[in-house]
Amino acid sequence: MRVMIAAVGRLKQGPERELAERFRKRAAQSGRSTGLQAFDIVEIKESRAGDAHRRMLEESIAIANIIPERAVTVILDERGESMNSASFAGRLQGWQSESRPSVVFIVGGADGVAASLRERASLRLAFGAATWPHQLVRIMLLEQLYRAITILSGHPYHRT
Repeated sequence: MRVMIAAVGRLKQGPERELAERFRKRAAQSGRSTGLQAFDIVEIKESRAGDAHRRMLEESIAIANIIPERAVTVILDERGESMNSASFAGRLQGWQSESRPSVVFIVGGADGVAASLRERASLRLAFGAATWPHQLVRIMLLEQLYRAITILSGHPYHRT
């Protein structure tokens, strides 16, 4: 199953980008043994529209246009479901067993995502009730993907 992260905005050069890339590489290398592959990151250009609603719509349309057919969609949302790492790994494994071709994790812009995109999501996932900067959300997501792979493969990175 291919893994894609669609994120509004771009990570600038620096420690955040380096850390994100480190976890992306780890996940891609380890993921092969579990059937998870690709780990593509697609950066969606931030809308320059004058009002928040228009920005949200333009960014959501751009995201919707890159979601592959039959893909599982997961939106990162502070109002979403919180789950522990083992449960997250179980969800990934479940989607794989359904023979889903890909899973797309969506990190929306500062104004969020359109209701139509949110309603289409298979899961709304929260990393707690706090609001996190998008750069950190991307890093935390990549780390959790790597952790899920280590759980599924029995690697000792994740200890309970």
